[in-house]
Amino acid sequence: MDNDYAIGWGTLALINAGIAQGKNRSGLNWFLLSLLMGPLATLALVVFEKLPYEGSE
Repeated sequence: MDNDYAIGWGTLALINAGIAQGKNRSGLNWFLLSLLMGPLATLALVVFEKLPYEGSE
């Protein structure tokens, strides 16, 4: 049972990293943040707007 919980939490962190990269944010930072905050990090990513690409002005 505990193993299933850890697998789900890790999967959510990977999904959040992908969402973050799609919004021009650091995937690694959001992956680590998601390991700590879980679904709250997902909520934050959904609420935050996409950042402009650094190469465009």
